[in-house]
Amino acid sequence: MAEDARRWSVSALRLHVVTDAALCGARGVEAVAAAAARGGATCVQLREKQLDTRRFVERARALKARLAPLGVPLIVNDRVDVALAAGADGVHVGQSDMAVQDVRRLMPHALIGLSVENAAQLRAAADAPVDYFGVSPVFATPSKPDAAPALGLDGLRALRSLTCKPLVAIGGIDADNAAAVLDAGADGLAVVRALCAAADPAAAAGVLRRIIDRRHPPE
Repeated sequence: MAEDARRWSVSALRLHVVTDAALCGARGVEAVAAAAARGGATCVQLREKQLDTRRFVERARALKARLAPLGVPLIVNDRVDVALAAGADGVHVGQSDMAVQDVRRLMPHALIGLSVENAAQLRAAADAPVDYFGVSPVFATPSKPDAAPALGLDGLRALRSLTCKPLVAIGGIDADNAAAVLDAGADGLAVVRALCAAADPAAAAGVLRRIIDRRHPPE
C-alpha cells in the first residue's frame, strides 16, 4: 500500500482535472472526468459544494469505478469523510478544513494535498505531512469567486523558492498560459474550466498533457 502511495505521489501530479458539475452540464461529472482521464489527465479531484453527503459519496464511488481501469487516482476535495467512505485514493484540503496531520492519521497511505495562497501559509505548512501543495489562484478565475488575490507568475516563483515539495498550480490556467506557469515553478497543473467546459475534454486534456510533458519529460 505504501508503494502505491509513492507511485501516485510521483505520477498523479502532472494534470489534475478539478470537477465542476455546472460546467460539465448534461454530460455529467463522471463522463467528463473519465474523458479527460482518457485524454491525459493524471488525477481527478472531485469537488462538490452542492451535494448532500450521501449523494457526494455515491458520485465519488461511481467516479472511482470509472477511473480505476484507467489507472487514474480519485482525490476528494475538502471532505475526508466522503473520501474514506468512497475508498478514494486521496484528499485535498484547504486552510479551514481538517488539519493535514489528522488527515494523514486517518488516511496514512493516501495522496494528500493542501491549498496555500501565500508565503505565510506555505511557511506554516513547511513540515506538514502532505504530498504536494496546491497553489492558488495563479490567475483570476470565475470558477472560485471567493478566491484570494491572484499570485501571478512572480508570486508563483516566490512560493517555488520556499519549498522543495511539489507544487500544483490552479486558477485561470489553460493551454495559452500553461507553459508559462510550468516555467515559473509548477510541477503540475490543476484545471477546471479548461477541461470541464471543453467541447471535447479528452482532446483538451491531451493538449495540456503534451505541454506538461515537454516541460517535465516523464521519467
